[in-house]
Amino acid sequence: MFKRVVRQSKFRHVFGQAVKNDQCYDDIRVSRVTWDSAFCAVNSKFVAVIVEASGGGAFMVLPLHKTGRIDKAYPTVCGHTGPVLDIDWCPHNDQVIASGSEDCTVMVWQIPENGLVTSMPEPVVVLEGHSKRVGIITWHPTARNILLSAGCDNVIIIWNVGTGEAIITLEDMHPDIIFSVCWNRNGSLICTACKDKKVRVIDPRKEEIVAEKDKAHEGARPIRAIFLSDGKVFTTGFSRMSERQLALWDPENMEEPVSVHEMDTSNGVLLPFYDPDTNVVYLCGKGDSSIRYFEITDEAPFVHYLSTFTTKEPQRGMGYMPKRGLDVNKCEIARFYKLHERKCEPIIMTVPRKSDLFQDDLYPDTAGPEAPLEAEEWFEGKNGDPILISLKHGYIPGKNRDLKVVKKNILDNKLSKNTENTTPLSPLRAAITLEAKLDEVLKEMKSLRELVSSQEKRIAKLEQQLSKMDI
Repeated sequence: MFKRVVRQSKFRHVFGQAVKNDQCYDDIRVSRVTWDSAFCAVNSKFVAVIVEASGGGAFMVLPLHKTGRIDKAYPTVCGHTGPVLDIDWCPHNDQVIASGSEDCTVMVWQIPENGLVTSMPEPVVVLEGHSKRVGIITWHPTARNILLSAGCDNVIIIWNVGTGEAIITLEDMHPDIIFSVCWNRNGSLICTACKDKKVRVIDPRKEEIVAEKDKAHEGARPIRAIFLSDGKVFTTGFSRMSERQLALWDPENMEEPVSVHEMDTSNGVLLPFYDPDTNVVYLCGKGDSSIRYFEITDEAPFVHYLSTFTTKEPQRGMGYMPKRGLDVNKCEIARFYKLHERKCEPIIMTVPRKSDLFQDDLYPDTAGPEAPLEAEEWFEGKNGDPILISLKHGYIPGKNRDLKVVKKNILDNKLSKNTENTTPLSPLRAAITLEAKLDEVLKEMKSLRELVSSQEKRIAKLEQQLSKMDI
């Protein structure tokens, strides 16, 4: 039998294309902070970009249709007192975004439905718990109102945004700076990459390390680690010779990688973006001018190089559109928002197809905006897979519910304890007690009046005495 020379794949001919100039977002002063985050977050309604801000930190939120030149006076989200380092849109509400900053706080914001009209200095909630700057923010994929933050204090905190509380604090697990944190598909585990060159798989609710690999990449520069939909871990890093590497790991056996690929000798950190529906990983290097993409399959060598999209300008950061924000009629399988020094440029990845019909092999059901779990259920130990939706007729956004934060008050608890034993009053008894209180108030008023009149008499007497002394 003939041996197949070229591996068959529907993504082999994926090509990237930058949009025309009038569809870019121009005159945005992208942040110059030296931090290896994407600086951009996108959903099906808005694109958010971390920008330069004097006397604090800010990011800009633009409706997707607001392309062209952006006015210098365009409103920003500007509540942080230090530069913003990371931002992330809530997967269950297209108007809620979280931000982490050098001021050691995490803030959660609710953007108006049609975008900002005036600058927004007040967040819905401020989450304070880190002692150093907060560089990583990521929402739970399947439970509502759960947010993870990681700071330069080497601590990971998992918050219940609905109550403004830190529920889980993972302290002594990382001896050095945490480079990346990623949830798995159903949010039961997290994987982290740390400056000590270890990649760890952690069960946050049990607060224990499930698996770890020392020297996942031997180079000194930052490592990134993400979960794939089948539970494997994909990492990017550097070899001892400073060559960029990517590797695939099985958490069941972390001794040896499933696959390792050497790439090039550039020094930009590779930011991985993963599409769980098609199993394609896109690698965007900070300071590079290219996006490489790979398909991950069950057959050796497991990580298959597809192609590279190259432009002239280097990228300062990158935003990645969730699947439900893509144009399915144009066979668009990914859309990136590339940050230049002063603009944001959308790049569209397309699979060439002749037919105009819906391509169900390119668009299997994808994670929708509905959360299968509430925060309390997840903290109690429940897990839930994402609720999938079909993109056959395009994604129609539903009504987003407002983010309500109900902070628990210690005083409320004391009051409730005091009133637990009291029985509800009958209307007659209530009327009697009200009358008694009224009598009390009237008596007090009477005594006060008497006191005032006696003081008036005393003052008048003293004034008379003074006048005689003057004479």
